[in-house]
Amino acid sequence: IAAVIYEYWARLWGAATGIVTGEEKGRRLGIGLILASVPIVIIGLTLGQTVKALLFNDIAIAIGLIVGGLIIIWVEKNPPVVRAQEVDDLTIKDAVWIGLIQVLSLIPGTSRSGATIIGAMMLGVSRKAATEFSFFLGIPVIVGAGLLDLYQSYHVFQGAADWAVIAVGLLVSFISALILIRVLVAYVAKRDFMIFAWYRIASGLVILLFAFTGWKLW
Repeated sequence: IAAVIYEYWARLWGAATGIVTGEEKGRRLGIGLILASVPIVIIGLTLGQTVKALLFNDIAIAIGLIVGGLIIIWVEKNPPVVRAQEVDDLTIKDAVWIGLIQVLSLIPGTSRSGATIIGAMMLGVSRKAATEFSFFLGIPVIVGAGLLDLYQSYHVFQGAADWAVIAVGLLVSFISALILIRVLVAYVAKRDFMIFAWYRIASGLVILLFAFTGWKLW
């Protein structure tokens, strides 16, 4: 998330200040991100643990992977007409719909970024703009979940050494994420998501194979 903020600082700052100044594109993006974040917060806090208890198993994860892969293939084979080329072109209605689609990421085997990107594309958002909006939308969700997890797990930290490990992890994650964000945006600008679809389907089938046969890797 730090890498996303660093990479898109100007646009994110424009969205934050646009809410106050009234600058049209910045205001629309800022309000859109806020409204799109509401469904996952409400559903996550009220039903998140229930969903996890009911669906967090090998079969559900495998089905989630396979179904997600099939949806990606369908969207790539039947591409909607693109009407929002840039992330600033998204309407508030688009943002709300993408926020509702993000709720699906509570289902195990469903990728948050995958669901929001493909969902946005189904609404007529370009591949690049959908990817960038998914990055932005992850900021409040992931920061909030991370802070909550940190708070709930605070008792496990034993001293400065543990915090040093966290600091090193953050630094390495920031550098690697910054590189991968640039690579992914460059990739999606020219290529489709079919490779990710087949990866998801293959992964799901392998999980089902091990689940039904009882085979172990160790």
